Amino acid sequence: MILLTETLSNIRPVDADLMAQAQVRLDNKTKPIGSLGRLEEFARRYVAIAGNLDPSTGKKVIFTFAADHGVVEEGVSAFPKEVTVQMVFNFLNGGAGINVLANHVGAEVLVVDMGVDHDFGDTPGLMGRKVARGTRNMAKGPAMTRDEAVAALEVGIELANGCKANGVAMAGTGEMGIGNTTAASAIIAAFSGKTVADVTHRGTGINDEALAHKIRIIEQALSVNRPDPKDPIDVLAKVGGLEIAGIAGLVLGCAANRIPVVVDGFISTAGALIACELCPTAKEYLFAAHESVEIGHRFMLERIGAEPILDLRMRLGEGTGAALAMGLIEAGVKILKEMATFAEAGVAEGEY
Repeated sequence: MILLTETLSNIRPVDADLMAQAQVRLDNKTKPIGSLGRLEEFARRYVAIAGNLDPSTGKKVIFTFAADHGVVEEGVSAFPKEVTVQMVFNFLNGGAGINVLANHVGAEVLVVDMGVDHDFGDTPGLMGRKVARGTRNMAKGPAMTRDEAVAALEVGIELANGCKANGVAMAGTGEMGIGNTTAASAIIAAFSGKTVADVTHRGTGINDEALAHKIRIIEQALSVNRPDPKDPIDVLAKVGGLEIAGIAGLVLGCAANRIPVVVDGFISTAGALIACELCPTAKEYLFAAHESVEIGHRFMLERIGAEPILDLRMRLGEGTGAALAMGLIEAGVKILKEMATFAEAGVAEGEY
């Protein structure tokens, strides 16, 4: 809890003066003012987060947090929990969607075992940070103890601190955990007060009957646990997930370390939401990569106050949307750093 408390106290608003200076520079580039739209937004926000007008984008890392969920025993997913383990090995072998897209944008994928119900031993490439072997069945009681939730948050913070020490310029979030759309839907329902049906979708692709069952299970979990929306750690512990906690901690740690963090889709945004409920200023440090087809995602983004960069009808997770968005954020920063000014190019500013 000490690390979490210290991290929260170290999060400050981004530098508004630097943001304005970045926009002045962008306005002097060889283009009509504002003509590169949101790329200019990405550049000025990135500058304000990083704290200098010549920020690096070179070292990019995506953390794919993995954990199991006890609520899977209620039949809320189209896939068994064993798929979590299988996908961890797929990530490590470079065969998953996130591996392909991270390679495409020059980002490294780091796989973090937050709570997979499997003994990986000393598996090369895997970051073993297991807090528990999955959560408990939230339909019957709290998914985690409060201590477990805090421990998982602090794992994410430690990873962000490691990013700072290792010169990471931009971090991204991703996840893997069968059953985690159930937890994410429960989280946004708890905070927003919206009906479970309004924020719950098909996850791995379940049919109408299974969706209705999933909604009932989430309603049961909320009824049994009564998470307190004024206490984000209570919500996280009672209906969240260990990977979601890790993501929340990473967002907080990146904010404290002035590292831009690119948040993937529905599950990752559940983690970002926990972070922003703990510290609203943390939202200034995150980029929302995309809007998922999971219907609860829009409500999360609205509550945080984040506008998604992409809408590609994606719902894979893993960090895939974050990888794609990183490329666009980097493009915006390169415009700021590499595009010629009117004076450098000999172009008459008043004639363009």
